[in-house]
Amino acid sequence: MKRKSLEEVHSSVDTLKKKGFFRKLLAFMGPAYLISVGYMDPGNWATDLAGGSQFGYTLIWVLLMSNIMALLLQSLSVRLGIVRGLDLAQACRESYPPIVNFALYVLAEIAIIATDLAEVIGMAIGLNLLFGIPLIWGILITFLDTFVLLFLINKGMRKMEAFILSLVFIIGLAFLIEMFLAKPHLGSVLQGFIPSIPNSDALYIALGIIGATVMPHNLYLHSSLVQTRKFDWSKKGIKEALKYNFIDSAIALNLAFFVNAAILILAAATFYKAGLFQVAEIQDAYKLLEPLLGSKLAPMLFAIALIAAGQSSTITGTLAGQIIMEGFINIRIQPWVRRMITRLFAIVPAIAVILIFGESYTGKLLVLSQVILSLQLGFAIIPLIHFVSNKNSMGKFAIQLPTRIFAWIITLIIISLNIALVVNEMKNWIKIIDNPFWIFLIFMALTIVTALLLYVTFMPFVKGLKEKKLALHALDDIDLDFAPPVYKKIMIALDFSDIDKEVLRHALALGNPQTEYLLTHIVESIPAIYHTKHSRDYETLKDAEVLDRYAQKIEASGYKVSTQIGFGSPKNAIPDIAVKFHPDVLVLGSHGHKLLKDILFGTTINSVRHRLKIPVFVVRS
Repeated sequence: MKRKSLEEVHSSVDTLKKKGFFRKLLAFMGPAYLISVGYMDPGNWATDLAGGSQFGYTLIWVLLMSNIMALLLQSLSVRLGIVRGLDLAQACRESYPPIVNFALYVLAEIAIIATDLAEVIGMAIGLNLLFGIPLIWGILITFLDTFVLLFLINKGMRKMEAFILSLVFIIGLAFLIEMFLAKPHLGSVLQGFIPSIPNSDALYIALGIIGATVMPHNLYLHSSLVQTRKFDWSKKGIKEALKYNFIDSAIALNLAFFVNAAILILAAATFYKAGLFQVAEIQDAYKLLEPLLGSKLAPMLFAIALIAAGQSSTITGTLAGQIIMEGFINIRIQPWVRRMITRLFAIVPAIAVILIFGESYTGKLLVLSQVILSLQLGFAIIPLIHFVSNKNSMGKFAIQLPTRIFAWIITLIIISLNIALVVNEMKNWIKIIDNPFWIFLIFMALTIVTALLLYVTFMPFVKGLKEKKLALHALDDIDLDFAPPVYKKIMIALDFSDIDKEVLRHALALGNPQTEYLLTHIVESIPAIYHTKHSRDYETLKDAEVLDRYAQKIEASGYKVSTQIGFGSPKNAIPDIAVKFHPDVLVLGSHGHKLLKDILFGTTINSVRHRLKIPVFVVRS
């Protein structure tokens, strides 16, 4: 069975009961605000500060162009998620050969790590500026946001969206006040909307701005988040969902544009105006704001907004990482484990750069992370355009020719800028690298990446995409005349708690007097773990006695029952017993542990379920 994207919150927000335009809009609003935080994360700050301090208002047009690009691409991502009920990663897995799909997955993971690297550094800098915490300690503290994500996702999608929206509000308010204090020249700001690239350094910054604005992980994320809404999946309902989500995206992304433009304008109105052309470091910007603006409030607001941007974007980055892993390679792990793995890959290079080169290089690392994101864009955008253009799978909701042309023009612009940057950087690398072996490896990597890009671009035009045709009424052709299952062997896992009675009641209802039942209990004492079946400690003997009493009572009611004691971890022992017994179904109880209890006590049910190929009946307390 196909796994739903973000299964724990899929269709969790009901829009069907909302009447009237504004109530309906409010029900759909939310996903785009989670997306918008990716457009104002600490990586954007680095590129915007560098652009504003070096080139004044010249690169504002790049921000506007990026925002227009983002709005179109995010609307395509929304269309894929709503119409096909697939996120972008799942669509790639359905359409491309395994080796191509895996290559796209690796590149998507690199983009997630680059995103997280920016968030780690940004939050650490914010903590350093506001509280004086050393950068290395600040980076290590960012591990704690794992618990924030776990708490929010357990509280439901709307509460997570409210939390993110409050952080976005803090960022927007902070920069509104900063703009008031900076008093930028309006005429110069308007001139910045005229396209121009002064030199190769400006090209590098412009590409970083595009990478920081049109972030590849957001395309995967948005196609999944729109599926958290439950709506009428008819042609009329899909059109309505597309309309409301476009409005949601337009409002949220324009807010993100305001924040990015405010940062660049702030840098131009203060640093560039004062002749400080090399203020690319966030720390330097913080220190210079007070003397240049004459207010102690300015740097404080700057640091608060930076922490809010880092915290909000790290939550959405985690969700994107989960979607990419589940969608591309169909592997699902605990969100906190996923978060730790991603964060570890971000923390190691951040700490290494600080230890080797010093804290002054963090700004350069931030800009580099955004350029890496820009280089990944083609591998997300091109498949997306192909998917939403395919009339076989999208039906009447496939994008029209003018939209396709505009989307391909955007893609061509981004890839052209990437090629120009790669050629320029290759020239610099060749000058400083003496060993020809490293130059050969770089060329080989570029050749492989170029071949992959050409494949995903032109393969669909030659062979077409192997996608399933869209069916708006999928249940019409399913025979619902199911015969009830007959369970000949039922295994029951008991933990000698209050829930045992309910577990037995449901298990006995599934079978009949001819069914063979196996009662099991796992002993978790230290002697039992070490000595297993040879254990003779008090807990083992007592548990075996209790299990026998359970069996005798059930046998007295006319059922066939046997017992078996297991030892050690239930998540391992229960599947081991099941493999030997060969039951048709396993019945066990759940105590509804959440958040910290899941971390402390583990999640036995998920581990057992993934190891067995039989139905697992979970009885809740």
